[in-house]
Amino acid sequence: MRNLDENTITEAVLARHEHATDERLKTLITSLVQHLHAFAREVSLTESEWQQGIRFLTEVGHITDDKRQEFILLSDTLGLSMLVTAMANRKPASCTEATVFGPFFVENAPVYQNGDDVGNGATGEPCFVSGSIKGPDGEPVGGARIEVWQADSDGFYDVQLAGEDAHRARGVLHSLADGRYHFRSIVAEPYPIPHDGPVGMMLKALGRHPWRPAHLHFMIAAPGYERLVTHVFREGDRYLDSDAVFGVRSSLVAQWRRHAEGVAPDGTRMDIPFSTLEFDFVLSRST
Repeated sequence: MRNLDENTITEAVLARHEHATDERLKTLITSLVQHLHAFAREVSLTESEWQQGIRFLTEVGHITDDKRQEFILLSDTLGLSMLVTAMANRKPASCTEATVFGPFFVENAPVYQNGDDVGNGATGEPCFVSGSIKGPDGEPVGGARIEVWQADSDGFYDVQLAGEDAHRARGVLHSLADGRYHFRSIVAEPYPIPHDGPVGMMLKALGRHPWRPAHLHFMIAAPGYERLVTHVFREGDRYLDSDAVFGVRSSLVAQWRRHAEGVAPDGTRMDIPFSTLEFDFVLSRST
């Protein structure tokens, strides 16, 4: 097909996909082409702007490695991650809401017993976390696999620290027979997403900040129930209404209660202040 112009090129591109054997792929690429072409026409995209966009995406790829996923950060900060999460996790109103997965989950985190310290030396004030895992009818879910991870008091996850091999503030445990769980970690603090790369430059150019409100990540899985990926956010955090990745849900905000030195919930004698967090999760049944 020759002599295409700005009015005919879109249909010509779509016609090339006529013989695609993967119908879902064909649907996705067809819509992508239509929206990309419509975007270019709507904003009268210039060649210079197109080249800048290509350079930006190239830089996102160059900075991405096994410890930093800049493409996820880009998706998160554009609200796309949370949109996909919301569409994929429509649940009954009684079930705990899902939120973004984030770029700092890692496989093969250490396994702990209930009551253990998953902080494992991470910097931060001690925090004792407890709660329950239940089904939609209030039934206890015993043996649920609970993965938790969080940043330290300096705003870094263990995988971001140069030369750090040990897992800190990260671990796996399982709910008890009655659905309860409890462990020790550190108090969640607000932190900025990595903003020394192209995504950070984009946020600065748009007049946006890179901060996330304090939160603790949970991923919970149990037979017969849908996997839940979510956060618990710290009540009173200044960034709850301006989360850089749009992940906050009111139902996921909880209070970290601060205590003076004394006896902790597990009976440990604490000679420094500590906090407690209690949060119950309700899983949705698998269909």
